[in-house]
Amino acid sequence: MVALHLIAALLPALAPPLAPAPAPRASTSSAPLAYELLRGTAPSASRHTCVLLHGILGSGRNLRAFASRLCEEFPEWQCLLVDLRCHGRTASTHPHPPGPHTVESAALDVIGVLRHLGIYPEMLLGHSFGGKVVMSMIEQTRGVLPRRLQAWVLDTVPGDVYVEGGDHPKDTIQFVRTLRMPLSSRKELVDQLTAAGFSTEGAHWMATNLKPEAGGGLGWAFDLEGIAEMYESYERTDLWPWLKAKPKLLDLDFVRAERSAFVWTDEDLRKMEEVGSHVHFLRDSSHWVHIDNPDGLIEILAPSFRRLT
Repeated sequence: MVALHLIAALLPALAPPLAPAPAPRASTSSAPLAYELLRGTAPSASRHTCVLLHGILGSGRNLRAFASRLCEEFPEWQCLLVDLRCHGRTASTHPHPPGPHTVESAALDVIGVLRHLGIYPEMLLGHSFGGKVVMSMIEQTRGVLPRRLQAWVLDTVPGDVYVEGGDHPKDTIQFVRTLRMPLSSRKELVDQLTAAGFSTEGAHWMATNLKPEAGGGLGWAFDLEGIAEMYESYERTDLWPWLKAKPKLLDLDFVRAERSAFVWTDEDLRKMEEVGSHVHFLRDSSHWVHIDNPDGLIEILAPSFRRLT
């Protein structure tokens, strides 16, 4: 029964033409997640949709500058940015969503937004945790796609994820769960993280996730306990079996950063190539591919945007 609902959610018949609008569209309370829709300048009748999904401890805002670049480069497209459950504005506008907080439940949430908007996307693009959410979204269709779909998975793999060097997300989550909240300032968080051995860059990035509390001080802009559960799901979610039987109408590509935080084994690469998935190597980039080398990433993505336009 669930699979039938999900297939129906993605059918093009449910996607009415969208009226032209120069400004981004923002989420409404009836959608399961907070979202933003950035649009190119082409007429709405010819507009295609790319859904962009952020990683753990992030938000749609992290991908906004990159999404704006995509809309400039490909004006026939619109980019849908969402804040996944327990993250960003969703944590405030849709607090305490029903559990469990998993990759699969996050995928169902995004499908719910697409149903709410009446959109069938031509492209899904997910970074890190968002990459597994993209694959899980397609898995939920049980192999049935009504038309061709392009999926991009940025700097993560379908199965076990091993972090090599840098700030491990699990360690970051575990450490900040021990902090006494609220904090007096962003500097206090940066000082505590760096004193514990985390990088200065990572500490400053975490500080962007603080917001003023009604009673004074700064608290988290996300649901930290929910995120901890989501990351555990991310580590244990194995989508290799699905990859071997992926839908025929799916084009699935991976992007591997030159300085990736994750371990990409020769076995991983072999299995991806065996099922027809290409692995694109992005030079001059760490795990944050859309920030470190956006030009190189757009160059990799461009052929698929042009092919689907």
